[in-house]
Amino acid sequence: MKSLKACNYSVQNLLYSSPMSKNLKIKICRNIILPVVLYGCETWSLTLRGERRLRVFENRMLRRLFGPKSDEVTGELKKLHNEELDVLYSSPSIVRVIKSRRMRLTGHVARMRERRGIHMVLVGKPEGKRPLGRPRHRWEDNIKMGLQEVGCGVWTGSSWLRIRTGGGHL
Repeated sequence: MKSLKACNYSVQNLLYSSPMSKNLKIKICRNIILPVVLYGCETWSLTLRGERRLRVFENRMLRRLFGPKSDEVTGELKKLHNEELDVLYSSPSIVRVIKSRRMRLTGHVARMRERRGIHMVLVGKPEGKRPLGRPRHRWEDNIKMGLQEVGCGVWTGSSWLRIRTGGGHL
């Protein structure tokens, strides 16, 4: 999260200056801020809390970018609601971008041989005892939830790896 704030702070003078057009500000966000924020996001194991924090960051950035909205009746300046931000910023949300990049990496990993390093790290099972408590959210759990969201049915175990042989649903 520190990289989010640092990147946003470094370009805030450009983004929040009034003479610059909104289209140029959006291009700066897409080409400078988002690549820094999303670096390595394919391997993140996002929890609901992490998704919420990313959405808050994105909406805060967009609110500053688009500025307040003038009320038609009273003329007061009001903060833009999330739905209004979605309409103004037509690009997919930051969480959707992360999920699509994760699915793309999943296809690459599924087609790899088992001896490749990234395949062993992302799919392999660590040895030893796990700590007490609820198991941590794993990358593979995110993959299964993403496949269910897309509508590929219920995937059990490592059955998403059947993509490599053509036996999968994708």
